[in-house]
Amino acid sequence: MTQRDMAGFLDIDVKTIRNWRNKKPNLYETIMKGLAFDEIVESSKESYEKALSIKEKFELKNKLK
Repeated sequence: MTQRDMAGFLDIDVKTIRNWRNKKPNLYETIMKGLAFDEIVESSKESYEKALSIKEKFELKNKLK
């Protein structure tokens, strides 16, 4: 995610993100971790749904035997 993307998501100016990075590194790091966590959760959800779909197909195939 770019700084422009982050600013849009947080509804703030891009300059604010840059200022946080330079003048408030702890705040910037916390926000980055939060955004990364959201991405990890979404990725995990997609992986889980894919695995569930594969499991269902496998179970259906075994029932047909």
